[in-house]
Amino acid sequence: MSSKALDYDSLNENVKKAQYAVRGELYLRASELQKEGKKIIFTNVGNPHALGQKPLTFPRQVVALCQAPFLLDDPNVGLVFPADTIARAKHYLSLTSGGLGAYSDSRGLPGIRKEVAEFIERRDGYPSDPELIYLTDGASKGVMQILQTIIRGPSDGILVPVPQYPLYSAAISLFGGSLLPYYLEETANWGLDVNNLRQSVSQARSKGMTVRAMVIINPGNPTGQCLSEANLKEILMFCYHEKLVLLGDEVYQQNIYQDERPFISSRKVLMEMGPPISKDVQLISFHTVSKGYWGECGQRGGYFEMTNIPPQTVDEIYKVASISLSPNVPGQIFMGVMVNPPKPGDISYDRFIRESKGVLESLRRRAQIMTDGFNSCRNVVCNFTEGAMYSFPQIRLPPKAIEAAKKAGKVPDVFYCLKLLEATGISTVPGSGFGQKEGVFHLRTTILPAEEEMPAIMESFKKFNDEFMEQYEDYRGYSRM
Repeated sequence: MSSKALDYDSLNENVKKAQYAVRGELYLRASELQKEGKKIIFTNVGNPHALGQKPLTFPRQVVALCQAPFLLDDPNVGLVFPADTIARAKHYLSLTSGGLGAYSDSRGLPGIRKEVAEFIERRDGYPSDPELIYLTDGASKGVMQILQTIIRGPSDGILVPVPQYPLYSAAISLFGGSLLPYYLEETANWGLDVNNLRQSVSQARSKGMTVRAMVIINPGNPTGQCLSEANLKEILMFCYHEKLVLLGDEVYQQNIYQDERPFISSRKVLMEMGPPISKDVQLISFHTVSKGYWGECGQRGGYFEMTNIPPQTVDEIYKVASISLSPNVPGQIFMGVMVNPPKPGDISYDRFIRESKGVLESLRRRAQIMTDGFNSCRNVVCNFTEGAMYSFPQIRLPPKAIEAAKKAGKVPDVFYCLKLLEATGISTVPGSGFGQKEGVFHLRTTILPAEEEMPAIMESFKKFNDEFMEQYEDYRGYSRM
């Protein structure tokens, strides 16, 4: 009997190849346990509001007025909403062709793209062109759109850092390309060695591959490191010599928890390098409202900026964006407020600063609590989370645990994370979902649980881990090296 078009065995093979560990086996099991009544702490995804982070007041007030513009006609509106939120809502509504229910330009509202360009110029010190900025439904949509534009077939390779955020492996599979890993060095705080890049490129070319682009995630996900200016210069020089497009995933640029390595954008470093590099290297940079101290994941607001991309290519990207008609308009307004927040002297400024600083300072403390907690555990080693929203500890699994995992038909770190979930309700993501060196095991957890709950969560993890190690070790003191 012949298959129907949507029978599993007749599906597009690229769809079946795509894997997304953040919502994989562990998440599905956690959801089952939650239905059974078990309390689950979902640390598997960077979803701040789901773990109790309160929304910032100013953007929510602005969008509320945009969503319900009749409130602006109410004579008492000024008793509920500050004057600057009313003025901002009227400003954004004036940019639309019919309020939030109307499609925008496929690239996003021109007025908000102008605000993004002004933000980039303030951040980097170099002008930005609104015509080369596209607003998207979160950064992920932009990443997928650009990868789809770059990948022509299975012999096209994309250099991706390993460990990597599985959006990249999944999207590259979906579009029929090939992921080319370059390994970050855990013992050097997840640093990037350009020699590893060269090795990855030469190996790929020896197999007949065409290396098309390189991805960097800065600050890192899942690894949390911040790239130095010197590192970024090396990367840009490498892309210049190898004629690669650089995809700069910079969605965690507000999430910095140390003072030694502040965030520096790829674009700023590129511009400072001057010609010929600054005029030659093709760069796409991504940002979002989902991370930082905003955490507005459900609003799906993002953008990408194109640098040194030929006009004909920009036209093709515009054409593809047009197929989806319009990015969601409320998400665009969140982006507008993010890049153009209240200024000193504005009525809402003090509250905005108090709220945003409160979130970042708490995240900095939670990053330290989690790093210290992991490093106090038996056979667990964890680098400090310099930025982003995650810890990525290495779990030194004893041979007996690895053997037990094989008998259960599980990858060893999946086995460990499932046991952790069943015992504690803590839902994590196994390191194998992000890629890791052979024989080395990790897990990723967010640093997002409420600060007051963090000590109890880490105590629960420590109790489970130490009992797990006791069960599977042949002797105490299994090597941490």
